Amino acid sequence: LVGRFLYALIEFGHVHTILECGSGFGYSAAWMALALPENSKITCIEYDSQNIAKAKEFLKEMDMIHKVTFLQGDVMEIVPKTKQTYDLIFNDIDKHLYAQVLPLLIERLRTGGIFITDNVLWKGDVAQENPEDEKAQHIKEFNRLLYDEKSLWTSIIPLRDGLSVSIKLQL
Repeated sequence: LVGRFLYALIEFGHVHTILECGSGFGYSAAWMALALPENSKITCIEYDSQNIAKAKEFLKEMDMIHKVTFLQGDVMEIVPKTKQTYDLIFNDIDKHLYAQVLPLLIERLRTGGIFITDNVLWKGDVAQENPEDEKAQHIKEFNRLLYDEKSLWTSIIPLRDGLSVSIKLQL
């Protein structure tokens, strides 16, 4: 469901450059690569080298590897060193880093670009006033920051475990 949604956003948003933070084994990257025109690129940042190896194999089998570049390491260290802006940023890193990475990712998103974050409902736990789950606490704070961010227009889509979809505004 999320893959098809990402595909549609890329098609409708005229997306050519994507930054994916927390790529895992490449599931989301695969869907996004399918939607991207041939001259487009996804940059995936992933901490785990085994996940990168799995993702590369998966994308090779799909004949989509030519659209994807992998950077191994910590998003909090890599993103500040990048100079490029992106049409779409997909965020699925460790949940305790969501709030910290937000200003870095906003800076890398072009005006009119799409910022998506996965798992923003966290099994519904974020709806509790004081969630017991520490990850839910971090996500709840991130969601608050998203809605308070003046440079973003944000909605939460209750698809799977929740996706936030934000458009970067021209201020």
